[in-house]
Amino acid sequence: MTNEVMVDVRGLVKRYGSFTAVNGVTYSVHKGEIFGLLGPNGAGKTTTIEMLVGLRKPDEGTAVLAGYDVRKEVNGVKEVIGVQLQSTSLFELLKVEEILHLYASFYPRHVNIDELIEEMLLTEKRRDRIKGLSGGQKQRLAIALALIHDPEIVFLDEPTTGLDPQARRTLWDIVLRLKERGKTVILSTHYMDEAHVLCDRIGIMDQGELIALDTPGNLVKMLQSTSTIEFYLNDPPEEGWFMKMDGVKEAALKDTFVQLYTDDLQQALTSLIEVSSQHGLEIRDLQTRQATLEDVFIHMTGRRLRES
Repeated sequence: MTNEVMVDVRGLVKRYGSFTAVNGVTYSVHKGEIFGLLGPNGAGKTTTIEMLVGLRKPDEGTAVLAGYDVRKEVNGVKEVIGVQLQSTSLFELLKVEEILHLYASFYPRHVNIDELIEEMLLTEKRRDRIKGLSGGQKQRLAIALALIHDPEIVFLDEPTTGLDPQARRTLWDIVLRLKERGKTVILSTHYMDEAHVLCDRIGIMDQGELIALDTPGNLVKMLQSTSTIEFYLNDPPEEGWFMKMDGVKEAALKDTFVQLYTDDLQQALTSLIEVSSQHGLEIRDLQTRQATLEDVFIHMTGRRLRES
């Protein structure tokens, strides 16, 4: 990663009637960086990406990609970006290598297709029709199509949604290899583990706004707590009640689900058990874990990233 800015976004706004889907988003991405947009479905991640790649026109704000203005220099932008959208419609009856050659013909220059097929782990499927591919194989093919012209900036919009754990891990390896090759990657996701593993920096989006921006480690440190205690209570008291316990730095409450954040796990657990016993509260399904990006989101919004 270098200090060269490849993506410079300033005050992007997108409205649909009275609804504001993206509200004044500002950030920059450096060359060779994996930048994550993390947030729940409907947060504005996809709309932001669609404005950057020219699929939607911003109502306000500016964006410059590798020196090209997305409003004024659309053709220049198309030359330097590769895009894998959340839902990609492919020609189902074509074979894998056929569609790659077709896409390659759209550009004045392209990468070696045999090498790209191998890199995307599609060698055994190169002569298979697209309709017979698994979900993970189709996603890898979609990324291959985005890379066919060797773009400088790669947009991946929720690339692992709906995939099984093994297919997700395979795609993670592919994304990390893009970084090794010096590509700049903008990745949207609502998977906190994915963002933590892949991204150099993360912008957390909620209700169309960028509410936090930093490295994964620094975002977790924002909580000023290293551990989380989770449990259920049939009739929990207010959040402030839990704050009186020893070692508890913050509490989050949703219906009967309680989360306590602490730097001293043993002290907080001891206090929780003592106080609950004194007041006749029945704790269910108690577990402890290290603090995560999901905790950051709960801390900032009072809601979970993915509502069950």
